Amino acid sequence: MLTDRDMTIELVGMEFHAFHGCMEKERREGNTFVVDFRGKADLKKAARTDDLENTVDYSKIYDIVAAEMAKPSNLLENVAGRIVDAIGRSDMKFWFVQVRVSKKNPPVGGTCSWSRVTATSGADLLKGSVDEGF
Repeated sequence: MLTDRDMTIELVGMEFHAFHGCMEKERREGNTFVVDFRGKADLKKAARTDDLENTVDYSKIYDIVAAEMAKPSNLLENVAGRIVDAIGRSDMKFWFVQVRVSKKNPPVGGTCSWSRVTATSGADLLKGSVDEGF
């Protein structure tokens, strides 16, 4: 059975219409944002028992992301950092968290499908084994 202490939970493609950006038009009209979440936790008891009480409530992750996305920010760095911090303050027992916030069609003066910021917190930073790809 499961011998490692960690399992990875991901919520990928959470989509929001939000009002992040430095330009007045971005703050007024908003834009489409996509948030991807990855967290590592000790979930071997959940793997053994098949009991919801022994895992992380995915809807809590979504609710935290949605609450932070609803607060306008100038910078994606701020949004991603706030999400990581809020999950860290929650009762969920993640020892590694990675959040990617993507803005559709950012105003960069040319064609650009997405701008993205990834924020990471946790033990994997010390090991140098962070996987940036979602």
